[in-house]
Formats: sequence, C-alpha cells, structure tokens
Amino acid sequence: MEMAVQLAHENVLAKNGGPFGAVIVKDGTVIGRGCNNVTTANDPTAHAEVQAIRDACRTLNSFQLTDCEIYTSCEPCPMCIGAIYWARPKAIYYACTKDDAARIGFDDHFIYQELAIPMENRSIKMEQTSFSNHDLPFRTWETYGEKVKY
Repeated sequence: MEMAVQLAHENVLAKNGGPFGAVIVKDGTVIGRGCNNVTTANDPTAHAEVQAIRDACRTLNSFQLTDCEIYTSCEPCPMCIGAIYWARPKAIYYACTKDDAARIGFDDHFIYQELAIPMENRSIKMEQTSFSNHDLPFRTWETYGEKVKY
C-alpha cells in the first residue's frame, strides 16, 4: 500500500497526472504498477488502476489477474471498478476514499447517479441503433470453435 501511495505522490511531483497510484501483487511480488496519466496521455481511461492492470497483464501474459491483489492509493472509480472485475483479482485494498477524492476535486458521484437513471434520461445520449446483420459478430462468436472465453 505504501508503494501505491508513493507512486501517487511522485506522480503529482512529476506533473504526470492526478494523485493516484496502484500496484498489483502476485505471490508477494509486484507485477504491475500504474499512475494516473489522464492529462499527460490525453487518455480519459489512463487511471492508475487501469494502467497497473495493463502492466500486470503484460507481465503475466494473461488477460486475467487470478490470485492477484491490487493496492491503490484511492478507492477506485466506477470505470476502474469495472476493469478490476473484468481482470478478476482476488482482492483490492485502497488508502483514501472516494469522498476524500471528491474533496480535492475528483468527484465521481455523478457517474453513480447517471447509472441509476434510465438510459433515455441520462445526460449523454445512449441509444441502440440496429440494422440488418448488426448482430453478425455475436452470432459468429456463438458458434466459433476457437474462442477464448473470459
């Protein structure tokens, strides 16, 4: 946990992005590290947890973090929670809370609110558009013999 917090602190001092850091550990060894690089990478998905997941998955040569633990300097946002669940680690530990983050200007409460609103009432338009064969990739996947399930 101290390493995640130190990464976050160093990230602020280096002016690389927000005050967030994360490390991923497997069997007592750090296999992934990440810092928030949203503003320097011009990538809204470059959160510390996502960066650490990408790094750890490269290290393991796997798309899942089985038997891994994530240590992060702050309670993950909704996007990172989704990424964490897809990665399937066994645990996540965090230092600061989402309320702590909100106090310094990183408030993701509106996302939780948006998710609770019916799609047609959300602030960003979200609408299904279908056409002939719009489900062709899904139908192909359903019968594809070489798929890797995840």
